[in-house]
Amino acid sequence: MSRNTLFIAGLALLLAIGALVLQFVLPSEGGVSEADLDTLQAEVASLRQQGALRVAYARTEQAFSAVFLNAVSDMRQRATDKAAEITALQRALVESTISQEDYEVQLMALQAEFLDAQFAVQVAMIDKMIAANGFADIRGDLTTLKEQMQPVIDEMKNLLSTARIGVIDSTEFSSRYGQLEAAYQQLDGLLVQAATTKVVQAAREVALRDGYDLVLNYKNVLVYWNPASITDITDDVEAMLATYL
Repeated sequence: MSRNTLFIAGLALLLAIGALVLQFVLPSEGGVSEADLDTLQAEVASLRQQGALRVAYARTEQAFSAVFLNAVSDMRQRATDKAAEITALQRALVESTISQEDYEVQLMALQAEFLDAQFAVQVAMIDKMIAANGFADIRGDLTTLKEQMQPVIDEMKNLLSTARIGVIDSTEFSSRYGQLEAAYQQLDGLLVQAATTKVVQAAREVALRDGYDLVLNYKNVLVYWNPASITDITDDVEAMLATYL
């Protein structure tokens, strides 16, 4: 099987594996639907009829970042550094301290290094999830996902090597880079979904442990709340999440 055929097959398998990972369960950036709000209001009304209602909220994005992103902070720093190098190179072109030809060659190498660093973050994150007892329920799906992403990682390394020695033209580079970037976005979405299910699980465990009747997501849900009657449990959710990794 040729390299290109293998890469295309890898991309197809990576897209297909999305069905194996648990679905995203938090509100999207567009907010909750009218049906979701109606359901929430009905639940609140029902709980009120049963007696005192204990309500809490969690800043789920903050909890996600504090636990999952910080777990691979060293790898993320490498990507940040590469982004800074790209910015510096672009500034050098504007200031005419580098030729257009040299700029294009160096830019391809830096872009490849940047994307490779982003993939490294994903690999590190998925390895942590697979090894963690808190992800035992989806370990099989995560392991399969890692296996299916291997052809993409191999292609990334191949492109990186080619770009570094400058033996690739800009058209071919752009085509291969675009495919890899699309695969990265797909994989990133799948990993966020897997992590998000654990954010929700942690919030549920905190609620059951501490006796809350209802836990809301701060983003896209809360407009106003009374601090005296609605509790922020973000720190507790973060602490629970930390036990999963």
